[in-house]
Amino acid sequence: MALVRVTKEFKFEMAHALWNYDGLCKNIHGHSYILYVTIIGEPNTNTNDVKLGMVMDFGDLKKIVNSVIVTEMDHSLVVSDKSNYKPLLETGQMFERHFLLPYQPTCENMVIDFAERIKKLLPQKIKLYSVKLYETATSYAEWNADDNK
Repeated sequence: MALVRVTKEFKFEMAHALWNYDGLCKNIHGHSYILYVTIIGEPNTNTNDVKLGMVMDFGDLKKIVNSVIVTEMDHSLVVSDKSNYKPLLETGQMFERHFLLPYQPTCENMVIDFAERIKKLLPQKIKLYSVKLYETATSYAEWNADDNK
């Protein structure tokens, strides 16, 4: 049987700020993120299975990614837990949805984090092939399984 890659696209809005950075991104700003998740596996050959011909149901992949990334992070603020975030969060209602991350919330670090979150929830026969996170229309970071063996 042949291996097939299957990709699902996700979109969400999120703000971040880069702590101790020397450019404009040290200020809180938002992005319209586009996330591409690609899995790899063999299509199901069980003629008695309702998932016949599928590597994985797109709906099942959507549930996984939404549960650990999109639903949590959409319309939130993410900052490093090493930053001076406490005064910001004391503001109240504008910062109810926030995440303190144990890393600098760059596109590169987030794509690594997202890959780890997704890998943990995939069925055993399905492997994560790549995760691509667009921060802007022309800038993205990509995690690839072949590069991380």
